[in-house]
Amino acid sequence: MTGQRITLMGVPLDLLSMAETVARAEAAMLSGTRLQQVVINVAKLVHMRTDPDLRQDVRESDIINIDGMGILWAVRMLGHQAPERVAGIDLMSTLIACCARRGLKPYFLGARQEVLEEAMARLRTAHPSLQIAGFRNGYFTAEEEARVVADIHASGAHCLFVAISSPMKERFLHQHRDQLGVPFLMGVGGALDVVAGRVNRAPPWIRQLGFEWLYRLCQEPRRMWRRYLVTNTIFLFLLLGELARTWLNPKKR
Repeated sequence: MTGQRITLMGVPLDLLSMAETVARAEAAMLSGTRLQQVVINVAKLVHMRTDPDLRQDVRESDIINIDGMGILWAVRMLGHQAPERVAGIDLMSTLIACCARRGLKPYFLGARQEVLEEAMARLRTAHPSLQIAGFRNGYFTAEEEARVVADIHASGAHCLFVAISSPMKERFLHQHRDQLGVPFLMGVGGALDVVAGRVNRAPPWIRQLGFEWLYRLCQEPRRMWRRYLVTNTIFLFLLLGELARTWLNPKKR
């Protein structure tokens, strides 16, 4: 790994840039070596503290990228040289373009059927040479799960993007990563809703300022208020504790 691995509040993080992450993902797809990637934002870090399964699923991933700006700021405040955030949707978009360019095939799992079909149509328009290994909506029962895994394995996909909410996507990938037969695996949450045009991302200048969470909160207040307001408050107190311990014991920086 080219980037340093650190621990923030008990959560391992890889200080990788977007370019470094893309290079490792592309190498895995070309070599057929399994590589599971996960991103960490404030909400996921907070939930990991009370969800042992999610904590295990994240900790045992091969690449653990910084997604949320809150995590990036915290890492830098604690004295680490984190290059940038690696947002899941940006990584997915970059890798889809890579697939189209290099003849690699992605598989998409998740979202509602109509959203999924619209996203696939838009991807084919944006990348005419893209070969999609397959796609399936994210609504399946526990009894159907083995068939979903078998279909993905049979697709010959080089990468799998799981657009299901946390912690289900982390659990699915961790449980089945050795049976899926796909070299590069990552969860992308609601990214397909963005690709399909159902959800708008914040303008770049808002993302650069670190207020993408506030933009999303304004878009979907009923659904997002707890995730952002409650978990951000918990994270702030956790960060203050980390900073106090670091300042009291500078040798541990």
